[in-house]
Amino acid sequence: MRRTAALVLAASSLGGCVATRQYADVNFAPPQGSYRLLVMRPDVEVGSVTAGGLTEPRADWTEAARRNLIAALRAQQAGRGGDVLVLDRRDGLPGVGADEVAEFERLNGAVGNAIAIHKYMGYSLPTKRGKGLDWTLGDTATALGRRTGYDYALFLYAEDSFATRGRVGLQILGIAGCAIGFCAPTIGGGGEFAYASLVDLRTGKVAWFNILQTDGQVAGVKLGDIRTPEGAAQMVERLIGRMKPGRAMRAR
Repeated sequence: MRRTAALVLAASSLGGCVATRQYADVNFAPPQGSYRLLVMRPDVEVGSVTAGGLTEPRADWTEAARRNLIAALRAQQAGRGGDVLVLDRRDGLPGVGADEVAEFERLNGAVGNAIAIHKYMGYSLPTKRGKGLDWTLGDTATALGRRTGYDYALFLYAEDSFATRGRVGLQILGIAGCAIGFCAPTIGGGGEFAYASLVDLRTGKVAWFNILQTDGQVAGVKLGDIRTPEGAAQMVERLIGRMKPGRAMRAR
């Protein structure tokens, strides 16, 4: 996924330091009432950006961020009603094996990549123009819905990276150079990329999708550090705090 995220960050025209943009199926209405929601274990990767610009994964940061995101999802969903199960491990869904859950996650990852590329980079597919959000997880999703009784599955993917001291030092040198008339090229300090998707387990369709990204991040400045509970809560709220209905529902 990191390659897709890098492409979106480079090509997106969202602008600003922190931005989101939602897409929804034309007939989508945010879940209300007695719905049953399955929140999948977040797919998370956190790393450090070296002086040379490479991102090295950090297992300790990644696990801390995942724990924080799970806690934030539980807290956020607790105030929304509905019957909600938040998975903190793949073998946590009664009656469904960990391998099946992993397969479902991989399928969603592939579909999420496609949505990120074709909806956020402007490479829209001719067969999907004017159709809002027109992707599906197919029989895999509907079969899971029948077996478990859940109406929806909510996925969250998150990448975050932070500059090492060497990377911060290079940027400080670049900024200092401007004072004497020579500005080095901008040296970024990493960035944040995340998306959330809501899949209707009765139809298999991706009903709603939202991307969050930070761009133009200055090395050493942390915008919503998901290694902390506060940063994770901020990301969850920005991504799924307010789901917008689809075009047809807004027109009513």
